[in-house]
Amino acid sequence: MAGKTALARAAAPEVEAQIVEVRGQKILLDRDLANAYGVATRVLNQALKRNRNRFPDDFAFQLTLEEAATIARSRSQSVTMKRGGNLKYRPWVFTEHGAIMAATVLNSAQAVEMSVFVVRAFIRLREFARGHKEIATRLDALEKKVAGHDEDLLQMFAALRALIGAETKPRKRIGFQAGREKSS
Repeated sequence: MAGKTALARAAAPEVEAQIVEVRGQKILLDRDLANAYGVATRVLNQALKRNRNRFPDDFAFQLTLEEAATIARSRSQSVTMKRGGNLKYRPWVFTEHGAIMAATVLNSAQAVEMSVFVVRAFIRLREFARGHKEIATRLDALEKKVAGHDEDLLQMFAALRALIGAETKPRKRIGFQAGREKSS
């Protein structure tokens, strides 16, 4: 069991890199999920078809051939397809909830173990996106605060330069100074 856990941990970052966005949802392709769960893609798709009532459209759906081709082009390892690698079938994709459901219908020990890492990958991506949204919101608020103060800042800098510039001429010294003769 310890060997399988090490394998799962090594595969977790790989799963995160395979999550893409399609139709406004973060998804995993059937072949990537099948690979993570240690089953053939056809086995995963058969389980999906046998249990279709467990996979509503927000859990799993089929891509159009155009969407599949776009994803294939966007992946660096799929830039050149192998012989016979053209897209004949519309691949199935799984959302976070669909990936969990797939683990339950596959009944594979590796699928159950890897489902935890798949869910964590989706969660990390969601937190990453939320963090960027928070930063963008804060920048917008800061920009709104500073936007109306441009003229005020220019006046403040001009006043500071005037104060600094006023002290540049030498001041007349007051009091006795050695070596200076008194004129009478």
